Amino acid sequence: MRQKRSYGRVLVVSTLVGCLEVVLTIVVVVLYVQTQPPPDEVPDWATIGGSLIATMPLFGFIAFLLSLVFVVPAVALADLIVRGLGGRAAWWPAVAAPPTVAALLAAPVLIYATHNDTDPGSTLVFWASATASLSLGALIALPRGEGLLRRVALWGAAAVVGTAVFGALGLAVGLLPAYEPPRIGPRTVTGTWFDQIGNTLVFTADGRVTSDGVGGRSVFDYPRDPAPSCSGTGTWVYEGGRDVRSQRIRVEIPGCAWPAWGVGGTARSPRIHQEIGGSGSGVLYRLRKAP
Repeated sequence: MRQKRSYGRVLVVSTLVGCLEVVLTIVVVVLYVQTQPPPDEVPDWATIGGSLIATMPLFGFIAFLLSLVFVVPAVALADLIVRGLGGRAAWWPAVAAPPTVAALLAAPVLIYATHNDTDPGSTLVFWASATASLSLGALIALPRGEGLLRRVALWGAAAVVGTAVFGALGLAVGLLPAYEPPRIGPRTVTGTWFDQIGNTLVFTADGRVTSDGVGGRSVFDYPRDPAPSCSGTGTWVYEGGRDVRSQRIRVEIPGCAWPAWGVGGTARSPRIHQEIGGSGSGVLYRLRKAP
């Protein structure tokens, strides 16, 4: 005789699966960020990590509510449907659970999308993603043997740690494309570069450069490293360096006390930058190449 299903255990297992999905998503996002150009201000990973740890109880509560509202009813309805159809095979609830989760999600997703005038494509993607996430919790919670919660915790932790370890190794050996600045040269430098408010730095092929308002930083915004905007004409030299991270563009304009410009962005959309706000601030002032 088959063991009677415990819907309380379904709730606990599904909640645990939801928490593990959140942690795994965080790991994947951190790995993905390592493949992208850095933002203008370097993230404070210690603060971000502390915030994530502090909000884990909230994630757990949300996972509990979603499991209570969608997963447990989906499993119960799947059992009811299978019994109504006279099903006896153990795998029938696994077939019925995902469509049941999708059906339960359809109404609230449609109401939210209609109320907020959400794009249909985005709505479908969200609905499919939510269905897949909650269905995974339902499917993992279906087995009726003893020790399910312990196995889910162990295998889930192994999946999270394994993803982090193999992702880090992939970045280290080059299997994952860790971000590197593009290799530019004098031909790429030649042209017009501009900042967020339209100030320009124009490089010409004969080694001349003209600045129009570039680099202005007020004492209020950057009390440790203020600087007036710089306008004038001077010279420039591209230095290739020993690798892509050490390439520099040296600009000499009377009255403009600039250090060498670093290179960032991508090959399709290069940037040049300087660190502002004091040494080690991690805040970059960027110029982008005009098309």
